[in-house]
Amino acid sequence: MSLVIVGTVAFDSIYTPRGKAERVVGGAATYASWAASYFTKRIQLVSIVGEDFPRSEIELLESNGVDTEGLEIVEGKKSFFWAGKYLDNMNSRETLVTELNVLEDFDPKLPKAYQDADYVLLGNLTPEIQLSILEQMPTRPKLVAMDTMNFWMDVARPALLKVIEKVDVLTINDEEARQLSGVYSLAKAARIILAMGPKYLIIKKGEHGALLFGGDSVFFAPALPLTEVHDPTGAGDSFAGGFMGYMAMTGESDMENMKRAVIYGSVMASFCVEEFSIQRLKTLNETEISKRLKRFVDIVHFKPVQ
Repeated sequence: MSLVIVGTVAFDSIYTPRGKAERVVGGAATYASWAASYFTKRIQLVSIVGEDFPRSEIELLESNGVDTEGLEIVEGKKSFFWAGKYLDNMNSRETLVTELNVLEDFDPKLPKAYQDADYVLLGNLTPEIQLSILEQMPTRPKLVAMDTMNFWMDVARPALLKVIEKVDVLTINDEEARQLSGVYSLAKAARIILAMGPKYLIIKKGEHGALLFGGDSVFFAPALPLTEVHDPTGAGDSFAGGFMGYMAMTGESDMENMKRAVIYGSVMASFCVEEFSIQRLKTLNETEISKRLKRFVDIVHFKPVQ
């Protein structure tokens, strides 16, 4: 089934205790598209870049099953650029540079072929852009997931709540869940946020895994303990791409399938952090993904005492 992915395609400069990577390919939609492409070959990308973005990177996405008709290329302008530095624990980062460039005037128009997509992933953009995508779809998709951040909670909360009301799955981190709900307990926060409209809530906790809430059910997925983390950038977007790619592949939207999708999302995030930029996501194969999945299963498997 088709999966529309909306978000940024960009350049990043990244500095971590493991090294640095300057002006490498990044962006939420880039990470999500690469992660999703290992599960479905019907990905439809909606984003914007400048004339400085390499055509070779677009062709690589296309060769991996990503339709780029919805990728706008603006002549005479530069692509979105972000630079950041991670602290020693890799859990916190400092933004050094943000250059919106083409993103400043981004007003996406869904190609006609995208308008009847079964699945939609709304990456972290302004709530107005996220809402405009849904309004361009004459038939409601089977499943809509969205990501957002604390910035939009601060400066655009009314618009953000309008989008949240219309989606099926909201993915945010633990601090964002507390800010959005106004309470510290994540269990209480989940109840409050689910009452805002979404059927499911995923709270990402970085190296401590992720929580999935739906109705009265709760599911916990661990993060894989890794001895080497080179670059956490894009881990959350790779998670979302893996999650939605698996959902689109299977076509089932119940809680049990969501649980499996969360694990597959965690698998893709664990690969993402092993190298800078999207390099690790480019080189994966099905055998590696299957082996990594087994490691996740082994982490949580136990025999209860009879």
